Amino acid sequence: MRSTPDEIRRRIAKRKKGTGSSDKSPDNKLMMWPSDEDKYTYDPWSSKDQKNEDDGFHPLFKKEVFIFKILASVLLFLVVGILFRNTSATFEPARNLVNTAMERDFQFATVSKWYEDQFGKPLALLPYPDAEKEEDKTIVDKPNSVPVFSGKVLENFEKDGQGIMIETTNGAPVEAMNEGNVMFAGVKEGLGKTVIIQHPDQTETWYANLADLKVSLYEYVKKETVVGTASESTGEDKTKGKYYFAYKKGDDFIDPIQVIRFE
Repeated sequence: MRSTPDEIRRRIAKRKKGTGSSDKSPDNKLMMWPSDEDKYTYDPWSSKDQKNEDDGFHPLFKKEVFIFKILASVLLFLVVGILFRNTSATFEPARNLVNTAMERDFQFATVSKWYEDQFGKPLALLPYPDAEKEEDKTIVDKPNSVPVFSGKVLENFEKDGQGIMIETTNGAPVEAMNEGNVMFAGVKEGLGKTVIIQHPDQTETWYANLADLKVSLYEYVKKETVVGTASESTGEDKTKGKYYFAYKKGDDFIDPIQVIRFE
């Protein structure tokens, strides 16, 4: 038969009264058996501490979620790599989506500029080019704030609404208008060998109809770095060369004559 609350209270008072003097002596220690209250009292802290000790890691840390995130990141990286390795037209929409996210939504050059200002070194996702490639690049300091291009305009902006064709000498170096990250380096339909540079002010410059390329994809280039050379002119004078230049701000192409001048 279970004890009533009054009997339990009387027993506790009697025990305390009987053991009060013995508690003062360190040599007289009595083993205290749990009372009825102790048996049926729930201590939330002791059970929680025991659980944490058994788990072996912080209760806020979810090991399964962390592993899932790692695997998902690796899988995404592999999928993007396969998309760009496979040149099939089926995957063209997906490649365009990735390019748009990297070039427009994620401002590579802007982040790189911030990184350089903070830490004194440009952000690079790929290794720096070999020494031979570095020798091919020339950087010239010019005092003018407005970029100066050598040559003359063969085809003006009104012809295609995107850029201009510039005449220069055959094989002449084509320099970057401003610092930034190379977002495209390859062959574009209708333009030939092309380099597209994204600048920290979120503008783009296009250099096309090149004989060869001197930079690679995602490479950080400084102002007036040589990105390629002008191709041979189609006219009778083979000493002449030409290349295509376009200036883009946001989604719109702007007449380059508004931002550059010719000497």
